Amino acid sequence: MRIEEMIAEVQEALGIDVDGKAGPQTWGAIYARLVSKRIEGRKPSEAIGEVDSRSEKVIATLLPEVRPMARALVQKAAAAGIGLKIISGLRTYAEQEALYAQGRTAPGPKVTNARGGYSNHNFGIAFDVGVFEGNRYLPESPKYKAAGVLGMDLGLEWGGNWKTIVDQPHYQLRPVWAIDLTESQMLAQLRARQAAGQAVYA
Repeated sequence: MRIEEMIAEVQEALGIDVDGKAGPQTWGAIYARLVSKRIEGRKPSEAIGEVDSRSEKVIATLLPEVRPMARALVQKAAAAGIGLKIISGLRTYAEQEALYAQGRTAPGPKVTNARGGYSNHNFGIAFDVGVFEGNRYLPESPKYKAAGVLGMDLGLEWGGNWKTIVDQPHYQLRPVWAIDLTESQMLAQLRARQAAGQAVYA
């Protein structure tokens, strides 16, 4: 039996989302089952300690399901000697359009191929990180790849694996219902869900 199958069976037995990846939700559910407690009145997966204040401001813009994943990545990276901060989270369609215009109809280099409504940032399920040494931001560093491995281990999708535009600082949490969908199919569903007022992870 593969490890992913084992994790999936544990997740099914715990009654949580089944994706075969042992992220904070899975470990929190295991902790709650074995220790039989909640922390400060919250689920263990939601009680992961806060990180630096700059990151927390961005994390607050993400959907509740994504917040513990972002914190877990920062903490896991710190344990590996990598200083990460969350530097970008939710964007409005207008903010996304302004980024898309950069390098096209506005000054600056191109930074995205996604128009408003065509980025996972527009739905609160994606965030970008920065590598820092002390207070110094490093736009380029081999530590981005090391952090990518840690993020994937948590169950996050990593932009460093993308084919069309490699985006090593980017992470996103794909909903279980979108596991077998292409990126464009998932984004179409996300736009439809948002327009209908439906929850992303329901």
